[in-house]
This record gives sequence, structure tokens and C-alpha cells, in this order.
Amino acid sequence: MKQIKNICCIGAGYVGGPTMAIIAQKCPHINVTVVDINEKRIAAWNDEDVENIPIYEPGLSDIVKEARGRNLFFSTEVDEAIDKAEMIFISVNTPTKTYGMGKGMAADLKYIELCARQIAKVAKTDKIVVEKSTLPVRTAQALKDILENTGNGVNFQILSNPEFLAEGTAVEDLLSPDRVLIGGDIDTQKGKEAVNALVDVYSNWVSRDHILTTNVWSSELSKLTANAFLAQRVSSINAMSELCEKTGADVNEVAKAVGMDTRIGSKFLQSSVGFGGSCFQKDILNLVYIAKSFGLNEVADYWEQVIILNDHQKKRFAANIVKTLYNTVSGKKIAILGWAFKKDTNDTRESAAIYVSDYLLNEQAEIVVYDPKVTAEQIYADLDYLGTRTEAENRFLVKAVDSAEEACRDAHAIAVLTEWDEFNELNWEEIYRNMLKPAFLFDGRRLLNRKAIERIGFDFYAIGK
Repeated sequence: MKQIKNICCIGAGYVGGPTMAIIAQKCPHINVTVVDINEKRIAAWNDEDVENIPIYEPGLSDIVKEARGRNLFFSTEVDEAIDKAEMIFISVNTPTKTYGMGKGMAADLKYIELCARQIAKVAKTDKIVVEKSTLPVRTAQALKDILENTGNGVNFQILSNPEFLAEGTAVEDLLSPDRVLIGGDIDTQKGKEAVNALVDVYSNWVSRDHILTTNVWSSELSKLTANAFLAQRVSSINAMSELCEKTGADVNEVAKAVGMDTRIGSKFLQSSVGFGGSCFQKDILNLVYIAKSFGLNEVADYWEQVIILNDHQKKRFAANIVKTLYNTVSGKKIAILGWAFKKDTNDTRESAAIYVSDYLLNEQAEIVVYDPKVTAEQIYADLDYLGTRTEAENRFLVKAVDSAEEACRDAHAIAVLTEWDEFNELNWEEIYRNMLKPAFLFDGRRLLNRKAIERIGFDFYAIGK
């Protein structure tokens, strides 16, 4: 396989943007072009002020600044980039289907298929096509079928290279990955060459013993399994948090004791209002759908329970706010601190804040939101997407403000729903003074010091205690 000189990535989102920025930084000899049909997004990636790039991740803007214009390019010229590249990453959205067979569970692969058809139409020379989006098992076969039936004599090799990025630490995860997984047709010479070409790209900064090569099906399934296992740990500790609240135990103490067992370990045992993000829920639903499609109903039920418990955790947190505020929040102002699904990211997909707010809005609460990185436009888009109320109602009942202090002024209650560090530094005495009394504070991330908060005068609730 000849040396890779040009890489094209279709999709300038949370995976494509940061991954390609790191590849460009670490491989100055390779030209990397990220393409997207969304002109607004590409314009943001090309913004002169690098702080305005569309994705907030600590350290990302510095890397983009270093490589952009040298060997990292962002463009809407999709065909041109496909034509030039020897290796094409597909990093487009694979949302859960909202229609038809598999609605609510199966991955919607229409964007992947459109990419494959576009590559097939444009390609005049052999290409390595890399699945970077999280995909259901055997998607590579669908890609192969489309690409190989174009009749223009081009040879395509399909690789699976799933991402294992945690938002908020994506740059660190890319620079020092636990493992890089590459799946390909390892039983053929051409397949091996394609796998090695991608191994050579990563080995510019990742040691070879951290790069795993497998067959393509194992690679695809490993990604879904990794996210399912992590989400399962979160739901497991959240299940115990409810029991802790009833029995007088403290879920943090339980998690610490359990986590000290080296067979279990301490990671992903932080109890909270529930997991969010683009991957956990989507990947488990995908796993459930795949299991059901093979008639493995017990397997499907097992994994579906992880989602059921996560939904329950968000709902019971919101229900507890209503119950504590004398069984009504109608006309009451509730301050939501944090809208992103976790700190150090502006990603809001499946964020607990969306669902907690929606529940409270159904109870006719008035919501005021502060998040340091999420725009008002995004907050409204998230609520509109649920379709619970009209867009006009959402804008009437929900207000986004520029500071935590403003959000909490004259509020009946505060809900901390993202663990932003700055919420620990707030002047809670002043916030308490400016609230209606009794002043309620609900900590959905176990971020705050109970004794200090209660000393100020707050009625305080934290999950799992």
C-alpha cells in the first residue's frame, strides 16, 4: 500500500473535527481536509478567531491554530476532497431512527449510505474508506456492497476505526489513547495493506502496542460493547443511590468501598442525575435492536434495563423537586445551573438538564438556565426537538442568562445539573440572600459541600444521601 499523503474526512462534527486536527498536528507530511455540506459549521471552523470554532474542548483551539492552513483544511468542496484522498474517513451523524422499522432503537444509516454513494460516484482511484462514526455491526458490509457495485473499476478497502473519546477530555484521549482499534479484512493481502496504512498514520504518535487490529465485525461490536459496559456502571451506581436515600447510607461511601476492589475499580461509579451524551444511550439502543433482530430477547432486555434506569433517575430527580416544593412548581422560578451533559464541553445531546427541565415545564414551572458554554439558541433547539410544547411556549417559559447569579436571583429553587468547576467557586451566601425563602438547592452531580451549603441556610438535597 502506498504512503498516505491526503486524508479526507466527511463530517466536521464532534468526532471528525478533533480527530482530524490531531492527525494533522502529528502528521505534518499528510494533508488533512475536513468536509461538510453545512456551510455555517465550516465557516466556524475557519473563523479567524480560533476561539470561535464550533466545538469546545480544552486544548483543541491551540491545535487547530497550529495546523490550520498548513496541512489542515476545512471545506464544503466534498467531491474535490474525495477525489484527491487515498484515505477517506466517514464521520457523519448516525442518529437513532425516529420512523419505521426499528424506530427509537436502530441506527439511522441514511447519512452513511449517502456518503458511500457519493464516494462511489466521485472516486477514480483506489480508496481506503474508514468508518469513524459509531455504527451497528455489519455496516461495513453495506458500505462494501454500495462501493463495489459502481462498475467503475475502483478498488475499495473498508476499515472500522471506532472512536473512544470522552467529551471534555477528547484532546487528551486522542493524544494518549488507551487503545486504537482498527478492524479490516485481515485475511486478504489488500485488506492487510489497508489496515497497515492506517496503523502507520496512528503510529506517528501512538506506540504500536496500543494499536489493536481485528476483523471488521469485532471492531464494530467492541465500540458498542465498551459504551454499554460504561453506561451499565453508571446505572448500577445510580440504582444504589436510590436505595441509599431510603436507608441512610451515602452513595459516595458505598462507591468508594466498592471501587477499592481492584476487580471492579473506581471509574464510572459517580452517582448523578443520569448519563447523557451522544453515545451511551444511542449505542445501547443499537445493541438492543441488534439483539432483538437475532431473536436474543433476554440479551436485549438486559441492556434495555440500563436505559430504563437512566430515564428513571432523571425523572425521579425532577419529581423530587416538585414534591419538596410543596407538590407544586406552577409559576415558580427554578434556576438550572448547567445545560451541557458534562463539564468542559458544549455538547448537550441527551443531557439530563433537557429532560429535568421538560418535566418541570410540564408542571408549569418557569425555568432560567445558565451554562458557561451553551448558547440560548442551543437550549431552545434541545427543548423544541422534544416536541412537548410549541416553540413560542418554550421561549416564553424558559430564559437563558449570562451568569449563575442572575439565574438564581428570586428563584424558589436551584438544580445543579452539570458539574462545571465554577459552580464550586460561586458566592453561595450571596445567592442565598437573593433567593425566595425557604431556598432549595438540588445537587444532581454531588458537586457541593453539604455542610457548607446547609450552614448558609439552604434546604439541600444531593443524590444518593
